[in-house]
Amino acid sequence: MAGIETPLYVILGAGVVGLTTALELKTRFPTSQVIVVAKHLPGDQSVEYTSPWAGANWLSMATDNGVQEEWDAVSFKKFEKISQQSPECGVRRMDIRAIFDSPIENAGIVSQGTGKIWYEKLVGGLCEVPKHELPQGSNFGYDLSTFMINVQSYLPWLQVQVLKAGIDLRRSQYDDINGLFDNFPTANTFLNCTGLGSYSLKGVEDHNVYPTKGQILLVETPSKPLEKMYFRSPKRVASDTTYVFPRYPHGGVVLGGCRLDGVWDGNVDLDFAEDIKRRCCALCPDLGKPEDLKVLYHAVGLRPSRKGGPRIEAQFYGDKMVVHNYGAAGAGYQASWGMAKHAVDLIVQNSRL
Repeated sequence: MAGIETPLYVILGAGVVGLTTALELKTRFPTSQVIVVAKHLPGDQSVEYTSPWAGANWLSMATDNGVQEEWDAVSFKKFEKISQQSPECGVRRMDIRAIFDSPIENAGIVSQGTGKIWYEKLVGGLCEVPKHELPQGSNFGYDLSTFMINVQSYLPWLQVQVLKAGIDLRRSQYDDINGLFDNFPTANTFLNCTGLGSYSLKGVEDHNVYPTKGQILLVETPSKPLEKMYFRSPKRVASDTTYVFPRYPHGGVVLGGCRLDGVWDGNVDLDFAEDIKRRCCALCPDLGKPEDLKVLYHAVGLRPSRKGGPRIEAQFYGDKMVVHNYGAAGAGYQASWGMAKHAVDLIVQNSRL
């Protein structure tokens, strides 16, 4: 039993999912040794490292009436807690106005088999947008209270929590999952949180994984800071979604975006950035005119999407157990705590230590 009390866990990947999983693991197994190894760490700027380029917020995309909704619910409750306990973390309560161009039954927001939006009670209710306030061409909308996540604050905050918890964070690149087994021979349990990297990671090479390109820009905060987020799309997940996420009060405003499946190109399209500005100013007139926006930076991120949805499952390589936790697509932040919990639950259920 002594060996069970002090196991060594090794996590590959230090994006939002990897860091969150490390914290969940250390919380559940406080006497264990946890090591996170990754090519990229918070502070790095690479198109390969998706987490720093997210918007981000909590507006669930899950409609499975199952585990994906549960992941988002767990994360919402965690954000409630940490936003109150650690206001410096970058997670802040904020309303959002969500506008859809399709009828509700075609908007991709109704939970399977229920006819309802599953998170209505969780967020404290949905308030329908009056018809006269809807933009031209839209079908319906609602306001709700949720969370804005300033990833430029939140990701470093996660890193600090990891280090405070006594978790070892190491920069190291692995192209083959077996290399982890060789370098950490005393560990029996590993977690693969490599996101898009799971496409090419030898020993995994999951070709159900594919990139979904997103492009954003950060602009200066208007003279009167925006007090809510805005979202407009034909349906919840679409290629031409428009969103405005203020990093209140003075962290700038994120403007987006797009969802281009299967596109590996990490270059910024400046012509498309102009389109984003026009769409966002039309959605949120308080931003001002597109030509007057002061751009702080442009960014592209490649979301780690996966056919069939995220993969959270245990796989055995001889006597080594790997728990895969990747493929969250654009839900990496809003599902992170629930996905981490699920991954650690699998360790408990499948432990061969």
